[in-house]
Amino acid sequence: MIDTRDVDAAGIFKGRKREDIESYLNQLGSEGWELVNVDYRELEGGSEFAGIMKRVSKY
Repeated sequence: MIDTRDVDAAGIFKGRKREDIESYLNQLGSEGWELVNVDYRELEGGSEFAGIMKRVSKY
């Protein structure tokens, strides 16, 4: 399971931006992970999410 806390932020009290979350998920995708379920919310101070990922099998 992954969530908003896994994404680097500009500071401890700064919210995560959509672009930061997208970049983080794209990085995981390039490492062979696939997002299979996500709960995503746009908030006034940033965004938050929780998701489930699985390793993509290679044949």
